[in-house]
Amino acid sequence: MKFAMRIGVDIGGTKVSCALVGEDQTILSKVSFDTRGGRPYTEVLRDIADSIYSVLDLAGIQLDEVKAIGLGCPGILDQQKGEVIYSNNIAWEHVPLVKTLQSYVPKEVYIDNDANCAALGEYLCGASQGTSSSVTVTLGTGVGGGIILGGQIHSGFNSAANAIGHKVIVSGGVPCTCGRRGCWESYASITALIRMAEEMAAQFPESLLAEVKRRSGQFNGKNIFDTARLNDSAALKLLDQYFYYVSEGIIDIINIFQPEMIVIGGGISSEGDYLLQPILAYVKKGVYCKQVPLPQITIAKLNNDAGLIGAAYLHGYQATVVKQGIQRV
Repeated sequence: MKFAMRIGVDIGGTKVSCALVGEDQTILSKVSFDTRGGRPYTEVLRDIADSIYSVLDLAGIQLDEVKAIGLGCPGILDQQKGEVIYSNNIAWEHVPLVKTLQSYVPKEVYIDNDANCAALGEYLCGASQGTSSSVTVTLGTGVGGGIILGGQIHSGFNSAANAIGHKVIVSGGVPCTCGRRGCWESYASITALIRMAEEMAAQFPESLLAEVKRRSGQFNGKNIFDTARLNDSAALKLLDQYFYYVSEGIIDIINIFQPEMIVIGGGISSEGDYLLQPILAYVKKGVYCKQVPLPQITIAKLNNDAGLIGAAYLHGYQATVVKQGIQRV
């Protein structure tokens, strides 16, 4: 049906994904490419434009059949001006995102923070569907957060809210890309997990963790978790530290917002209960209000597609989303 489809783009520090999304919020076609951060933003947006036309070609759809295009991007964005004010993860500052993309793709374009898009996607058809308040935490190259309160995307008066990865959890700790020290992102991101794995492997050179590094050449989330599942003591110690740091940030979110649900997303969320259960245990010990029900903490259902679906639906949902009450059994 004409104008029933939308295009969502998820710009990440490592990868950019683009999808054609149908009226039932399902992905009809999708392509991705490496961000290769540091190159001119015009090159990245030219590649995004090519990806948009690619997903249309894959589905046999024309651009004039698409209702709108939505882009999720890390950092602080000005939705009214269509501009990325600042994004430290991809080194963008005052980038005219909408104007530049429209020079390649003549279509209505909406933008928002990538974590807000992920939160909206989960709210519309994922883990937090049916709630009126939720926080979606994305653990990836950085740590992002999208907050929905009272059925609305919370962006602050200046669209700069939700930089939850940049609250300090370790005073004077590891330097962060934002310029501060000890940010949650510096301890709970996959980038941080890999850094800590390098340190742990150096500390325990006879461990299986160190052997995995020698054999594979580099760490990633999967081989770290796989090593822990083999009961390697160094990997288990590493993950216990990591779970603690993740839980510290989640405890802060609960203490401040008390949302109905916290959704954990990002590539590492595929670890499921192996990730979730230790975090839950730390959260239960650390929350301030132990006398009231704990918000539900769950794994994202849409995985890496949440940001794509949420971005695609920014048109119509950016200013407000429909309130829905959740019924608890």
